[in-house]
Amino acid sequence: MHSSPKKISNTVLSLGSAALLFFSAGCKSEKQVLQPEPESTAVAEADTVERVDSLALLRLMREKEAEIESYKPSARRDFDLLHTDLDLAFDWERQAVLGKARLRLKPFFYPQKEVVLDAKDFEVGAVYLVEGDELTKLSYRYDEKQLGIYLPGLLSAKDTFEVEINYTAFPERNAGNGSKAITDTKGLYFIDPLDTIPGKPTMIWTQGETEHNSKWFPTIDKPNERATQRFRLTVPDSMVSISNGVLVKQESLGGGLRKDHWELNLPSAPYLAAIAVGNFGKVEAQWEDVPLGYYVEKGFEKGAEKVFQNTPEMMGFFGEKLGVEFPWPKYDQIVVRDFVSGAMENTTASIFMEELRLDEREAIDSDWDYIIAHELFHQWFGDLVTTESWANLTLNEAFANYSEYLWNEHKYGADQAGLKLVAEMEGYFAEAESKQEDLIRFRYADSEDMFDAHSYNKGGVVLHMLRRQVGDAAFFQALNRYLKRHAFQSVEVHDLRIAFEEVSGQDLNWFFNQWFLDKGHPELLVDVDYSQPENILISAYQIQDLKTSPLFQLPLEVSWYEAGERRSRTFQMTRGFQQFALENGTPLSQVYIDEGKNLLARRSQELSAEQFARQFKESKLGVARYEALDSLAARESVDQLMEVLPAALTDPFWSIRESALGHLQGDPAWRERIAGLEEQVYGLAEKDPRNSVRAAALDLLAAWDADKYRPTFLRLANEPSYLVASSALMGLVGGLESPADPAVIERFAGEGNFRIVIPVAEYYIQQNVSGKGGWFLSQLQGLSGEGLYYFMGYFSEYFSRYPEEGEEEAVARLMALMKGDSKNFIRLGAFQALLGFADEEAVVAKIGQIASEEGDLELKNYYEYFLEALRGEN
Repeated sequence: MHSSPKKISNTVLSLGSAALLFFSAGCKSEKQVLQPEPESTAVAEADTVERVDSLALLRLMREKEAEIESYKPSARRDFDLLHTDLDLAFDWERQAVLGKARLRLKPFFYPQKEVVLDAKDFEVGAVYLVEGDELTKLSYRYDEKQLGIYLPGLLSAKDTFEVEINYTAFPERNAGNGSKAITDTKGLYFIDPLDTIPGKPTMIWTQGETEHNSKWFPTIDKPNERATQRFRLTVPDSMVSISNGVLVKQESLGGGLRKDHWELNLPSAPYLAAIAVGNFGKVEAQWEDVPLGYYVEKGFEKGAEKVFQNTPEMMGFFGEKLGVEFPWPKYDQIVVRDFVSGAMENTTASIFMEELRLDEREAIDSDWDYIIAHELFHQWFGDLVTTESWANLTLNEAFANYSEYLWNEHKYGADQAGLKLVAEMEGYFAEAESKQEDLIRFRYADSEDMFDAHSYNKGGVVLHMLRRQVGDAAFFQALNRYLKRHAFQSVEVHDLRIAFEEVSGQDLNWFFNQWFLDKGHPELLVDVDYSQPENILISAYQIQDLKTSPLFQLPLEVSWYEAGERRSRTFQMTRGFQQFALENGTPLSQVYIDEGKNLLARRSQELSAEQFARQFKESKLGVARYEALDSLAARESVDQLMEVLPAALTDPFWSIRESALGHLQGDPAWRERIAGLEEQVYGLAEKDPRNSVRAAALDLLAAWDADKYRPTFLRLANEPSYLVASSALMGLVGGLESPADPAVIERFAGEGNFRIVIPVAEYYIQQNVSGKGGWFLSQLQGLSGEGLYYFMGYFSEYFSRYPEEGEEEAVARLMALMKGDSKNFIRLGAFQALLGFADEEAVVAKIGQIASEEGDLELKNYYEYFLEALRGEN
């Protein structure tokens, strides 16, 4: 049957894309074969329009199909995993896990005859059905990713059964690119397994998020699954093991081996299972009846005691705020080497990166409360109540992120919490320049993509706005309801919304739709009209791209000060342009829009230097004073900056004092414009309660007149605080007209802390001290983290100057770091350091080879950019 083009077009509107292709092809063929007489111009144009419409419809259809295909649903639950029993031993030489797993399961709803488990890169042995003491061998299929076990018959949801799998797992085969948050995906890691790297301990640790624990034991590796567990770990009797739950038994096996039995009787998601094995020292603590353990390499116990000292107070504070006490039988915190993330919230056993491995002196300036609070809060949000899919990841990470604000607010005050919130916003805004995503998003290329500044930073700020929307009492009562209702269950975002609606009595669909289920953020243009001082008029425009972002409904807080008292009024903005009359009555000459920076929005408002100076002087909010000071410095508004700097140096908020000292380094002439400022700065260097402020003051004195303060630097270089000692030592090294006494510098050369190592390295290079190749090589081996990153530049410069002292070994060490370090910023630092040897073609060729194997695409592109420039120069 042949139809006219008009009829075909109408028909297509109700058919799928396959039909569209068929009819489009049919039309074209018909015209070619029949060769009809030419139509009128109007008819021809109509035919063209129809064809264009058809192509547009085809493109739209393809887009809709792609949306369906890219959708990542919550995992279908064919089975309910009830219990996992593992008996594990470790082949350290082959870096293999020798395992026997017994899993107790039942069909979830529909009858089943095959159970499919995640089991990646195993060698699978015999598989059995376990019935009491009897084992019946089962057939299975295995594709190196999933293990399908054929059950003896069709089982229903009433049938609980147990299978045993004998296997060997090879996590080393599973090295992956990971993400910015989790840089590798082996699941289980052997660190220096044969004890061949000087100074590095032998250990094992795991990192299961997102679905990587199935690389060392068979399971249903999905976040909406949960089970109780018992892990039996065969380990050297010289080592300590840690796992989820409590240690219920230890048995000696002879031959230098011991078997530890760890048991968790409360259900937990498979990705939260964990083990760690090593020569750990343990610090014991307690919160009420919950035992706490801080595990760290031996010799660092005193540091761990200081680093984790606030854990009991955090547990009490969080439990009180939530109305739900810590839900697990114990809580351990383990510091390991070469961790592939900052930390991981395994149930009852959080694992942390080695930057938290501090000795007693280093721990004086420990500032790790934020990450400790983050992982601890996960024990409620993520472990007790778990996201049902990675699409809902922010239900885990937003809460953990916001716990950092809550703890700062409780322990260190609203000013520090407010500045933390602004930092989170800025992290999100930076990412939003290149991508904007829904917080809850079901379309992603890889689950690792969810670990970004949207899920963390934006999610935390959105929770803060939700708290302000409903008020403190309703916020924490709703969280209490959410946790109690869904304890030991998986959740999606609507569960959170319903809890808040039930408690507050508000319809919050609008809030969740725009902040959780849509992308972007408000871009606000604000203008304040002071022409009627007794009735200020505020004009606000939403100027974000409405093609990609919603028109937001948002609160706009306007605040002002009368006789030193802060007053405020909040307006609801629901349109693209609105005007608000303040009706203040008392004449005002300055008001503030979102003074506390509580709104996730980019704001544009014309403010003069005089207005910022007044903001600094009258605002009672530290974050607003910080903004004013920073804005004056950025504008180089010298007169107004000089006007506020003396007060900034005595501000009650330490971060403002520290920032003021940094701004004073901008121009040496500024000092001369404020009488008595130098004495004030000297006072901060001597006795400020915050060591980072003291260090900044010493840096400024060194920049102003290092020779004048030589005696101060000599004395304070012996301070217990590495922050203070480092700045004092750098004052001796960097700014003196005559070089520091070599004997003084050598007195510090044996230190291993990077804050002391850097000034010593600076001195050796600055004064052309040769014969220090061994020292530089030794320090490179001993440093880690940010200290290693900063040191590599000095390391490269030294061996470029003195190649005879070990350039070949230096290059080899840097290449090893560029190729094999788990942290991408260390690999980047090694690459940058290697550029110091780029005049040698062989070195450039080897760098290029390593660069070609880099798994981080962003880092790889960075490498290629500079290598191309080098090749061009050569």
